[in-house]
Amino acid sequence: MTSFHDALLAGYGFDGPSITLGGALEGATVHPTPRVCIPLAMMNRHGLVAGATGTGKTKTLQLLAEQLSVQGVPVFVADLKGDLSGLAMPGTGNARITERATSLGWDWQAAGVPVEFVSLTGRLGVQLRATVSSFGPLLLGKVLALNETQTSVLALVFKFCDDQGLPLLDFTDLRAVLQYLNSDEGKPALAEYGGMSSSTVGVLLRKMVELESQGAEAFFGEPEFDVRDLLTTTSDGRGVVTCLELSDVQDKPRLFSTFMMWLLAELYHQLPEAGDLPKPKLVFFFDEAHLLFDDAPRAFLEQVEQVVRMIRSKGVGVYFVTQTPKDVPSDVLAQLGHRVQHALRAHTPDDDKALRATVRTFPKTTFYDLEETLTSLGIGEAVVTALNPRGVPTPVVATRLIPPTSRMAPLTPEELQADIRASDLLAAYGQSVDRDSAREMLARRMVKTAEMEAPAAPEKPAKAGGGSKASRMLGGALLGSLAATVGRTVGRELVRGVFGLLGARPPRTRRRTTRW
Repeated sequence: MTSFHDALLAGYGFDGPSITLGGALEGATVHPTPRVCIPLAMMNRHGLVAGATGTGKTKTLQLLAEQLSVQGVPVFVADLKGDLSGLAMPGTGNARITERATSLGWDWQAAGVPVEFVSLTGRLGVQLRATVSSFGPLLLGKVLALNETQTSVLALVFKFCDDQGLPLLDFTDLRAVLQYLNSDEGKPALAEYGGMSSSTVGVLLRKMVELESQGAEAFFGEPEFDVRDLLTTTSDGRGVVTCLELSDVQDKPRLFSTFMMWLLAELYHQLPEAGDLPKPKLVFFFDEAHLLFDDAPRAFLEQVEQVVRMIRSKGVGVYFVTQTPKDVPSDVLAQLGHRVQHALRAHTPDDDKALRATVRTFPKTTFYDLEETLTSLGIGEAVVTALNPRGVPTPVVATRLIPPTSRMAPLTPEELQADIRASDLLAAYGQSVDRDSAREMLARRMVKTAEMEAPAAPEKPAKAGGGSKASRMLGGALLGSLAATVGRTVGRELVRGVFGLLGARPPRTRRRTTRW
């Protein structure tokens, strides 16, 4: 019978650049060598980091992000509670870190990594924005919690805007188009598309108001974030960690989870095929992954599966972070080659069912009773299986994880704001832009149509509150913006790919300076 050490050596005794997780546990015995690790070249095979609350998932993300950065791989992480901001600063040694590092034979040295902080509100990082057009009807429907019928109506609106050359940049544009298409002047324009009911338009408008009340007006607009800015390294060759700070939008899960899916879909759409690389172009950590899949329509799930399945060939690795594998649809779970499963609790019948389902997702092992092991793991310990350099699953091993080298506590507000002020991204995204779009273009068309249809009459001074029916419908504020937008460049043609994304953008040259 193969001994535990021999099985460990056969599974993890490979050479080459790798991401170290820790040392294998055989009962109470720690095996410092060979180390449990994942080949760097296989990090784009996707993975799952799971476990109950408080078992160490965030610290696992931290040590993975650190090592990827050191080896020149850019990283994207979503920081829901603010815990990951400490990546930017060296850690502080203590007795527990020393004890753990010693038990693993690990030479721990404090070190931070280069971090860019970004935010959906602009308060905790550089403001990120996306246009309504680039989100497309499927993703926007998910954010607005629309049913399939309402999403199909939204798709009709997007199709109309594409055909008419009306760029949808923010919610003001979408609201203007909906109001126009629901008016007597606009309804005939929808005849060839099938039309839409006034009640559905009312639902869409109410859902938009609800989302705007949660701060979405700051998120939808321009300049739109160029996902290629995630693929950045410093002058000394380290990968930049882009940290999406979400602690101020924790109560808006649909917005931030769908935005992260937009980032993934944009990467899929923008990046060229890369094939097998010695290291990934980017590793993307999708925290609180269950929020993406909750109540999602089938069409949405199919698109998510397509992106996850095909983005590997673009050199991007995707890691879902959640409590149990059951939170991820089976078609997506099947694409995840690496597994880091922290402890699970079985306090209720549902917990016990989830535990048994988790065990069935792991390869067979003769060295562990996984049901017992998964309920007895300590903080910072996990059951691991990965893909070796040949793409073969490694043996399932309980692992004591190495401690992160960066600070395990969040940055102070003063430290965070100082880092934001020094960000290279501020020059590109610090100021919002309001260019000519659907709202202004529709207003001009309607005014022109009204003038052509009106009988010739002597010119009279305009009266307050007067004007054509078209101008009254769109409102004085809408028409008042025309003077500021006349002469601006009309938006480029809308060519959608996955999830209704816009076509490729011209590259932007930016200089990266090292601040760490």
